[in-house]
Amino acid sequence: MSKEQYEKGLAVRRAVLGEEHVNASVSNADAFSRPLQQLVTENAWGAVWTREELPRKTRSMITLAMLTALNRPHEIKLHLHGALRNGVTREEIREIFLHASAYCGWPATLDGFRLAKEVFAEVDAKV
Repeated sequence: MSKEQYEKGLAVRRAVLGEEHVNASVSNADAFSRPLQQLVTENAWGAVWTREELPRKTRSMITLAMLTALNRPHEIKLHLHGALRNGVTREEIREIFLHASAYCGWPATLDGFRLAKEVFAEVDAKV
């Protein structure tokens, strides 16, 4: 991957996940984790999230559904913030988790709702 791909990925990653989170992830990387940060930024963010065929809002919605199926609460919480930044409404988030109940089970849906309530409270506290 090129430096250009990394820089594009870094810009999208900051726009979706927030500058504070991404800056901390990158600056806290050490010799062990730095290659992971580089690959995630170049591949997931630079090669996938920069594609024009799907808008970021749609990508956020798909990401929330997949993370629910995979039972990845840390990433769900992170991507809930990103989804809100990308224009996904709270009602759409609710529907994503309700839809997941049919395919991922009730525990995954309950966790999704629990995490969404936490994120909504964090967002509301900043307003």
